[in-house]
Amino acid sequence: MTESVLLSQEFGAILQLTLNRPNKHNAMNEAIFRGLEQGLETFIARRDLRVLLIRAQGKYFSAGADLAEKPVPEMHGSTSAVRTWYRRKLNGMLALYQELEATEKPIVVAHHATCIGGGLELSLSCDFRLAAASASYAFPEANFGSLPATGGVSRLTRLVGPHWARWMIMANRPIDAARALAIGLVHEVYPDSEFDAKVMEFCEHLCKQPPEFMAMCKVAIELAADLESAQARNLERLANSVLTLGKEQEELVSAWKARFSDGERATPAQKERP
Repeated sequence: MTESVLLSQEFGAILQLTLNRPNKHNAMNEAIFRGLEQGLETFIARRDLRVLLIRAQGKYFSAGADLAEKPVPEMHGSTSAVRTWYRRKLNGMLALYQELEATEKPIVVAHHATCIGGGLELSLSCDFRLAAASASYAFPEANFGSLPATGGVSRLTRLVGPHWARWMIMANRPIDAARALAIGLVHEVYPDSEFDAKVMEFCEHLCKQPPEFMAMCKVAIELAADLESAQARNLERLANSVLTLGKEQEELVSAWKARFSDGERATPAQKERP
């Protein structure tokens, strides 16, 4: 029996999806994308799952999209057909990446090794990117006279700015994990020997955060990035008003007051949430 190219495991409230095509450097084919879609649907539907973790096995996190399996079709000279193919076909990459970005739960991607092309585009759609010290990153599409056009240009530029987007895309230069951290492409870099433990520790920390708070944070931060300052402040007040009148905040505040009345004198920053 052929082993699945995408493995699904649960660790408490964490759903882990693992790219498992190491003999092809985890080049992302249709089977991987269908597995990711199914895993994401499970994650969205189940309230007991709080964090989605995307990982990989092998010498690469991912070598990008597997165009050898499903090559670019004949476009007959139509640029419109090319744009339509990127938007609607290509194994549904665009729709999947947009859904990852929109899902109102935290999504973490953990790079233990090289992550390039479509694998990096996938990662840019996640909320948190964690790297092992030996990880590296690149958009090698210039080798084929192409752009990373499934959110690669737009999300990378939004994340690290045009300065470093030019370096990685125009200049076709790879970067190591240390530089990825310095430019804001990843949130943290861990020693290889500690990587697995640190990734799970971070995911477990996210699981402890209030779910409605996390959902509203994701929506508000994403919208605020595109608004001017006055509108962004209106947005944060609007978002917080929803939380303030919600049951989750009421229960959290009541629990904290109960602790305080019992003689505890710690600030919220000094104590874990109830």
